[in-house]
Amino acid sequence: MKALKSTVAALVTAAFVAGPVCAGARDHQFASIDGGFVDMADWAGQPVLVVNTASQCGFTGQYAGLQELYDTYRAAGLVVFAVPSDDFNQELGSAEEVKEFCEMNFGLDLPMADITRIRGKNAHPFYQDVRAETGFVPRWNFNKVLIGPDGEIVDTWGSQTKPMSREITDAVETLLDQASQG
Repeated sequence: MKALKSTVAALVTAAFVAGPVCAGARDHQFASIDGGFVDMADWAGQPVLVVNTASQCGFTGQYAGLQELYDTYRAAGLVVFAVPSDDFNQELGSAEEVKEFCEMNFGLDLPMADITRIRGKNAHPFYQDVRAETGFVPRWNFNKVLIGPDGEIVDTWGSQTKPMSREITDAVETLLDQASQG
């Protein structure tokens, strides 16, 4: 009986920390690059662009576009959330190195997760839910998932779609307009 209680307690704790499986896109927590956790529920009512990133990738220059997108639309409510990942073996060795690299090279001040698994059976529950709901799995670094103010997944894009592309800015502007009207 004692072992059963310990197992149940461990499962409850794991679910709380990782976020519930098969929950809405916004019902997740990520370990923060700054320590502690980033709780996506804190962004309820706001559109969120979630981007898996890497510091040593041919697309790393998109960090500048992510910051520009954030700077352009943050006052209206957009959140751009970077999720560094080493799933493609192109991330630095520690969260501290990633944070320093991003601040020094791109002046990033957008919210960032700690280095996180995004693919496979050990993927963060957010990415598991995105896959279950849409079939989308990041094929490379700098894939993007747009979540609407209602917490629903609106669209996904691959690495080739730049953060300030017309596809992304049109989708963001539409969500921001809807959020301001409703």
